[in-house]
Amino acid sequence: METKIIQKRQDYISWDEYFMGIAALSALRSKDPNSQVGACIVSEDNKILSMGYNGFPIGCSDELFPWAREGDTLNTKYAYVVHSELNAILNYRGGSLQGTKIYVTLFPCNECAKAIIQAGIKTVIYDSDKYDGTPANIVSKKLLETAGVKVVKYKKSGRKINIEL
Repeated sequence: METKIIQKRQDYISWDEYFMGIAALSALRSKDPNSQVGACIVSEDNKILSMGYNGFPIGCSDELFPWAREGDTLNTKYAYVVHSELNAILNYRGGSLQGTKIYVTLFPCNECAKAIIQAGIKTVIYDSDKYDGTPANIVSKKLLETAGVKVVKYKKSGRKINIEL
């Protein structure tokens, strides 16, 4: 009797595609009308530890706080929104994040860079860097470099993935 050898699929997604895909899917939970950002924290052995997206703190209604980008501080989103990276760090309930990596759809701001460093995350893989050259972006890059955090630009594969929900 002959045994038929079945080959594995060749079109499966890479780890980077998988984790950036999770970050992008997480971003879709954001109610921010202008910027939807997602993050996914991964262990050294490619296990998902936590995820986050940008939004208001737990218990703070999306209806009661402002989503505006311009105006005085009290009437814009910036004083109230928790960024995806910080949400992912705070959502983790398993102990230390030392040596992990974080996939983010937008390059981390300076405040998130500080949280990433303090949490012990050692690698940042980012997709967009639309604020490149702004003061907060320059500070973020300086902090991450000085702390020895590896920063990697995500290389898009161009693959389209359709998910029916």
